[in-house]
Amino acid sequence: MSSLPLVTKLLRLCLGLSLVAFRASAALPQDESAAAQPVTSEIVQRLVAENEQRAQNLGSYTARRHYHVAYVGFPHAAEADMVVDAVCNGPNSKHFDIVSESGSRLLRDHVLKKLLKTEQDDAQHRADSALTPANYTFSLVGTEQAEGRLLYILSVEPKIPRALLYRGKIWVDAADYAVVKVEAHPAKSPSFWIRDTEINRAYAKAGDFWLPGNDWSETKVRLGGTAVLTIEYRDYRFATAATPAPSSVQTQALR
Repeated sequence: MSSLPLVTKLLRLCLGLSLVAFRASAALPQDESAAAQPVTSEIVQRLVAENEQRAQNLGSYTARRHYHVAYVGFPHAAEADMVVDAVCNGPNSKHFDIVSESGSRLLRDHVLKKLLKTEQDDAQHRADSALTPANYTFSLVGTEQAEGRLLYILSVEPKIPRALLYRGKIWVDAADYAVVKVEAHPAKSPSFWIRDTEINRAYAKAGDFWLPGNDWSETKVRLGGTAVLTIEYRDYRFATAATPAPSSVQTQALR
């Protein structure tokens, strides 16, 4: 019996977790007055408030994504690719058009296409996995400078270990109060057969908005297999004329 189905739930979870991070992605214009370091509660309060405002300001947009999943282990190695156009009409409406696909049919049908379905469904239930005090406990653990910008480093711990939540660290831009990086592990494993999963996301800024640049996640299966999922987000196009052209998006290195 193939062990590949054992990783499909976790891979879908990885994308679902990245959706949570994406809700903090599109940032408002930089606030030059951000200087003094606030306490954790103030950072979280600003983050939640700005997230909601950003979701409304972002409006409709499209983007092209390249998905790649590779599995190495019992009973054999397999990989698959998919190019997808994402169409988002506000924070609660999203659909996908598959441009091309290749590789393992099992991975395409039972991992990648189900990832898209998970994201589409999750858009209609944002509160259940939102990065808010209702779902997480936050702690400020430090600060960091990156490309001249101050970042607050927060640890996040889910209040209830359920699907689509995670535990780990987020990096929050001190001027925009937007999440710019995530390093985490799932709050709850979907299967006994999943030993560990590492999830990473990096963002890039286009004008007034922080947007996903790259996702990388690695899943260790108890039978000895490893599955790696990567997603590249490119060619953002916005309905609002004030938003810069897609070529202005500069992607940060993920690892």
